[in-house]
Amino acid sequence: MSFELRRVQHLAGASLLLLGAAATPAQAQSATTELPSVTVTAPSPIVRRAAIVPTRKPVRAARTAPARPRERTAEAAPAAPAAPQQGVLPVVTNQFATVTVVPNEEIRREGGGQLGDLLFSKPGITGSSFAPGASSRPIIRGLDVNRVGIVENGTNANGASDLGEDHFVPIDPLATNQIEVVRGPAALRYGSTSIGGVVSATNNRIPDALPSCAPSFQSWGMPTKAPLATAATAPCVTAETRTAFSSVDRGVESGVLLDTGGGNFAFHADAYGRTTSDYSIPSYPYLNDQTRSVNGRQPNSATRSDGASIGGSYFFTGGYIGASITQNDALYHIPGIDGADHHTRIDGHQTKINVKGEYHPDSAAIDAVRFWAGATDYRHNEIGLADPADLNSDGVRQTFTNKEQEIRTEVQLMPFNARFAEVTTALGFQVGHQELNAPSPDNPGTLFNGLWDPNNSTRVAGYAFNEFKFTEATRAQIAGRIEHVELHGTTPDFPADYLPDGTPQAAISRNPSFTPKSGSIGLLQDLPGGMVGSITAQYVERAPKAAELFSRGGHDATATFDIGNPNLTIETAKSVELGVRKATGPFRFEATVYYTHFDNFIYRRLTGVMCDDDFASCGNPGAELNQAVYSQRNANFRGGEFQSQLDVGAFQGGIWGIENQMDFVRATFSDGTNVPRIPPMRMGGGMFWRDDNWLMRVNLLHAFAQNNVAVIAETPTSGYNLLKAEISYKTKLDRNWFGAREMMAGIVGNNLLNENIRNSVSYNKDEVLMPGIGVRAFANFKF
Repeated sequence: MSFELRRVQHLAGASLLLLGAAATPAQAQSATTELPSVTVTAPSPIVRRAAIVPTRKPVRAARTAPARPRERTAEAAPAAPAAPQQGVLPVVTNQFATVTVVPNEEIRREGGGQLGDLLFSKPGITGSSFAPGASSRPIIRGLDVNRVGIVENGTNANGASDLGEDHFVPIDPLATNQIEVVRGPAALRYGSTSIGGVVSATNNRIPDALPSCAPSFQSWGMPTKAPLATAATAPCVTAETRTAFSSVDRGVESGVLLDTGGGNFAFHADAYGRTTSDYSIPSYPYLNDQTRSVNGRQPNSATRSDGASIGGSYFFTGGYIGASITQNDALYHIPGIDGADHHTRIDGHQTKINVKGEYHPDSAAIDAVRFWAGATDYRHNEIGLADPADLNSDGVRQTFTNKEQEIRTEVQLMPFNARFAEVTTALGFQVGHQELNAPSPDNPGTLFNGLWDPNNSTRVAGYAFNEFKFTEATRAQIAGRIEHVELHGTTPDFPADYLPDGTPQAAISRNPSFTPKSGSIGLLQDLPGGMVGSITAQYVERAPKAAELFSRGGHDATATFDIGNPNLTIETAKSVELGVRKATGPFRFEATVYYTHFDNFIYRRLTGVMCDDDFASCGNPGAELNQAVYSQRNANFRGGEFQSQLDVGAFQGGIWGIENQMDFVRATFSDGTNVPRIPPMRMGGGMFWRDDNWLMRVNLLHAFAQNNVAVIAETPTSGYNLLKAEISYKTKLDRNWFGAREMMAGIVGNNLLNENIRNSVSYNKDEVLMPGIGVRAFANFKF
């Protein structure tokens, strides 16, 4: 379909090409795997002018060469080259940040109802998996929620996933075409709440190029888009279906995506849905309660979600402007003893309006102007039984609402020669406003009517990125950001026992403000053997968020009694990262080590005290909620990641090889005690075979036991072995066969050893097992 790989123009006109696989066995043994550098869009506002692969003309000339002259017409395609192959490890070597890319075909193969599920096994990344398949937020290098940003098409995903581990991320992989996970200087582009990294999802909901149905382009097996400045094109319609079935949860998912365009307009529409039942588990899930009936499935783990979007763009000389409206809905259950007893489920709805555009002026100073705007109205109800013995007590126990608006504008200047280097600068401005509320019908008219009273925050920021090209082999980046944050909320009466200074706190309206300042410097150096080395250093400040300041009540779905701290100060991170990467040849790899020191690290500290609905109940026998207090301490994070892929040689007309990965993070406070909820060390590897159509792979990932736990209220987690295998087939089709022009289908086996897998970062890990052995069958058709 014409939008599926819509970033093709940023990949310098070509996908990952494996030259030796289509050759004869003798040729394949000596061939070198040539892979154009993977170019991503999320880490930096500076879009580089990429070199074009000589055998293929640019798909969008306005993005790969200066847009002058601005009147262009579409060019004819050359003869079709060899089809790109599946399964090649994408390694990003031209960015100062560490970037993990999950391309479209991998998303289709791996599946997953949430971004955290999809990214669960990536080096340095995992998911919160509070409710597997329903609520799983990405965790990067042990950092989550308020330190990991999630954006879709350049604007925040919003929702409430950063306010509670039980909340779903309103971005569905069914409607996503590419995912980029960024560490490092991306925090300076998206804000201090991305101090741990950014997960960027892209799709074609706002088309950024006109589609083309020219047969010569279709013969490449990839979408083709006309340049930004183009003559009017003839109307065309393309479509794609995405379908999968899974055995472990008897799940069904399906999506339909449509793109059309003509003249100066392009339009997109998509709709998707999925449903699952309680998923199968290898054994009894509850470590501390052996009295309950389970029957081979995780109780209260069923899910249902659906969504739809429609958008369009208008193209003019030198640019475009477009908008979309998206609806996301989810109804899912919360596993665990409390969730099963109370039949807890979350009914969530999000409506989001996005606008974005780009303009390449006929100017000697300005290369491009880009902007994004978004407005979100989010609401979910946490539903359950007030009394587990009374089925008539079912109702809304808690409500979360989030209304959020954001505008971001960036101006990229034309490169200029500063004698010592070619300098490219991009300037950005960002403003956002958020209104939160969390009322609870259980306690109307009391100080504890929900997790917090209505509160709001406003963020205004400016940032600048400067890249210096000293030579073709040596490049540097200097970036900085300053933002101002104002929050308005109310705290209730705090007993003296719950604040660090031991002073009682009276209920009062509070209006704290902060001005975080951040900066980074990085260096990229080409090394012998096609390798690229990098070093980056960052100083990043983060303002506390509303939940950390104003929380003061029970949160039923996470079974915690959250206590905010209105006296929190700015959190500061000082980090350095070293990396070596290689993207070409038969051996591809990336290796990274990092160290981060946090001053005033904000964390959710479980005290070991149990509460019910108010402070007076804390410590009473029979209380059900874990008391969690937002606190600050200095902390150190250090770790590393490695992954590689080696094409060993030719076999049966294709290439076989081996791949491996490893990641670890160690996080301690200044006194040597452990930061809570940190992922374990993981190590794994496997074998693969691929040709132009087939991909076969088997991989084993071993997670070591996590015994480095917090002193209070955190238990060790056993290790596990996660064995996966997959086989997929991709081919062109005769259009006479019900109109489809391309098909990709396959089968993926997950947790084939049927291991008991508990996620050490999950609050409910002692009560929730990850899904057991299962098979997922999928099929994609492009029309």
